[in-house]
Amino acid sequence: MTLANIDEAVAAGASQAAACALVGLDERTVQRWRTRPDLEDQRRGPTRRPGNALTATEEAELVALLTSKEFGGLSPHQLVAKLADQGRYFASEATMYRLLRSRRLLRHRDRARPRTRRGPREHVATGPNQVWAWDITYLPAGVRGTFWFLYSIIDVWSRKVVGWAVHDEQSDDFAAQLVEDACRREGVARGRLVLHADNGAAMKGKTMLVKLEELGVVPSFSRPRVSDDNAFPEALFRTIKYRPSYPGRFLTIEDARRWVTAFVAWYNDDHQHSGIRFVTPSERHDGRETALLAQRHRVYLAARARHPGRWTGHTRNWKPIAVVRLNPDHRAVEQHN
Repeated sequence: MTLANIDEAVAAGASQAAACALVGLDERTVQRWRTRPDLEDQRRGPTRRPGNALTATEEAELVALLTSKEFGGLSPHQLVAKLADQGRYFASEATMYRLLRSRRLLRHRDRARPRTRRGPREHVATGPNQVWAWDITYLPAGVRGTFWFLYSIIDVWSRKVVGWAVHDEQSDDFAAQLVEDACRREGVARGRLVLHADNGAAMKGKTMLVKLEELGVVPSFSRPRVSDDNAFPEALFRTIKYRPSYPGRFLTIEDARRWVTAFVAWYNDDHQHSGIRFVTPSERHDGRETALLAQRHRVYLAARARHPGRWTGHTRNWKPIAVVRLNPDHRAVEQHN
């Protein structure tokens, strides 16, 4: 019985979800069957064998063909073509796949490895100045169709803007100088920092790459045309352009620089960031968040002690976020958890 098989798999240590998936059932379907007194498979399948189905002898012959030395390395798509060249037809590709699957023989059958989609490389930060991400965004200038360019570097762990500049063009020379200034200001040691960027010309220019090697900074790049791989600068630029004070257009480059100066001061020192327990990037970057979050925790514990009936469980989580991942490998995170 199907339910008995599921119960046996669960007793052996499998999860019910995995056991249900193996037999092609939804967990809710199984739960509904358990309300039936007979605990039988309640699926309404065909009551008779289809007239066009292969006989048991034909199935055995086909399986032998699929696993033979001559054809065992071919996929069903390749096999039907090969057989047709020999003037033979046994069954459709779908039937061949069904037989292979039912006998757990379905695998990659040719010598070439199946193509896999590579995600972006994961970078893990457990403190400031370990992983930075940077990008360039447009700031509309006074004349329609013209722009200033805001270069910005953000610390992935603390969200602090550690470097920025506004220029009238995109250039790897400007980018290299910005990174050098930020590293010197933050006291970054050689070999300790990963700098992530997208695939723009300024990010991968020769001057920029030479400067990174000189500073001992490890470069990292997004996949082509995938903006989500550089999410931290993208989120920063969204915050910039949705600020109520954002003018929408800057007549001169000096206007743009003055506005960005005020924005970065607010963002780093006053903005309580939702991604880091509502402390400011500077408080986290400088190590002040631990005492601040501990004080918030004590306030909540005292409030619960005064009115315990108003609390149904734990107080709000005010623990510092220890690890931040850029482009996390979700499979690795799930296995770790």
